[in-house]
Amino acid sequence: MTRYFLGVDAGGTKTHALVVDETGRAVGFGRAGRGNWEGIGLDGLTLTLQTAVSQACTMARLEAGQLSGSGMGLAGYDWPSQREMLLKAIKPLNLGGALEIVNDATLGIFAGTSAGWGVSVVAGTGCNCRGRGKSGGREGRMVGGYPHWSGEYAGAGDILARAMRAVTFEWNKRGPATALSPAFLELTGATNLSELVEGMYVERYELETAALFKFFEVAAQGDPEALNVLRWAGDELGQMACGVIRQLELEKESVEVVLIGSLFSGHPLMQASLQETVRALAPAAQFFRFEAPPVIGAVLMGMEKILGAQAYACRETVIASTGALIKAD
Repeated sequence: MTRYFLGVDAGGTKTHALVVDETGRAVGFGRAGRGNWEGIGLDGLTLTLQTAVSQACTMARLEAGQLSGSGMGLAGYDWPSQREMLLKAIKPLNLGGALEIVNDATLGIFAGTSAGWGVSVVAGTGCNCRGRGKSGGREGRMVGGYPHWSGEYAGAGDILARAMRAVTFEWNKRGPATALSPAFLELTGATNLSELVEGMYVERYELETAALFKFFEVAAQGDPEALNVLRWAGDELGQMACGVIRQLELEKESVEVVLIGSLFSGHPLMQASLQETVRALAPAAQFFRFEAPPVIGAVLMGMEKILGAQAYACRETVIASTGALIKAD
């Protein structure tokens, strides 16, 4: 009898559910809205999961109770003390087989590494870093938020704040002129640097997504201050990865570091800076960009619960068939 496995990626903006058979062939896919329980509550999480999982199981022509194993990456699952309440929110789905849940930032390790262990570094709206030891039992991690006291900088907002600092340093003569200044003047409509700095202070202006694109444009033109921001961001992300590598004692291993998130597409210097920082600690580290849906990691985690390391022999099949299924959906 064919065995089936479920993966769920419940993120801050959307939720995906994926069903594959034991060969890794994707047979069902479902979508729902945001899945972070901190924003929608535990009842809201249950409803979101039910919507996505029901769609995936319907497409796969099976009941949730027929599943052999499930893996879920849940945004907002940040600490072990939250595990039981989240399992209670999942229980109404009546899933069959084994179940494992992790923070959604961990999915990149299952999806992007060759054997299900290593480090994932996420750089998008925010940033995060998670790790999984060779045995599969040990976890390495960062706080995953509150950068003003955790020191975990290098999300989009942090990069823009650092860029604005360079502009402010030109205004107060603490630093050199930068092409970021005329770029942000154009973007905000401010007529001069004094007006821009004051406008930022009193919150008349705000740097959002358009400013990030403008920042990367300036960096691509070779502005030294913009490039310094990228070096800083890459080093910050690299230092986070180094912390996780030390936690898991992987310094001498050929550890795979999976890079996830839109910011890695902005300029190659950020990734180069990250790699330099990590390789100073772990010279044999390998780096990979992973841009496939993170739900692939969730379903591989569910497969690992039953199939062990054999699950990763199906990885390429899961990736290829999932892409085809989503495209056809």
